[in-house]
Amino acid sequence: MQQIDPKAFWTAVGQRALGASVVTARGPQGPAGFLGLSTAHVCADPPTMLVSIDKRTAALDAIREARHFAISYLASDQGELAEIFGGRTPLKGADRFGRGTWTTLSTGAPVLADAAGAIDCTLEETLERHGVVIALGRVVDFAESTREPLVMLRGRTVALART
Repeated sequence: MQQIDPKAFWTAVGQRALGASVVTARGPQGPAGFLGLSTAHVCADPPTMLVSIDKRTAALDAIREARHFAISYLASDQGELAEIFGGRTPLKGADRFGRGTWTTLSTGAPVLADAAGAIDCTLEETLERHGVVIALGRVVDFAESTREPLVMLRGRTVALART
C-alpha cells in the first residue's frame, strides 16, 4: 500500500474548499484560540460538533480546562484574523484577541461579534489519535449572520462567485 507523507496529505485535503473558522475557549489564563480548518458537524440529535486540534496547539489546554469551545466562522473580509489565528503573525495567546470585536454566547467562550456565524459548545469528550486531539462538543448556542463566509482553498482565501 502506498504511503502518503504529511506534505502530500495537506496538498490532497487542500483541494477542498472550506469555511475558515476560529476556535476559541476562555481558560484560566484568559482567551485562547486557533485557526480551525478541521471543524465539522457530527449529528443533529443531539447537536454535536467536532474540532481537530494539534496536541501542540496552546489553546488545547484552555479547551480542556474550560470544558467548552466556540467556533466563529470568519466573514469574507476577515482574512487578517485567519492570518493571526493561523500563526502567521507575531501575535500569540490572548494578544490575538486585540483584533476584531469579541463577545460571548452561553459558555463564555469568545465569539467574533461580526462573524459569518458562530457555534457555542460544551466539551463532551476528547479522543487522541496520531498527535491530534478530536474534541466533541454539544452545541448549546449559536449566532446567525447574513455575512459572506471566508473560504479557504489550497491554503489561500478565495472570493465566492456570486450567481
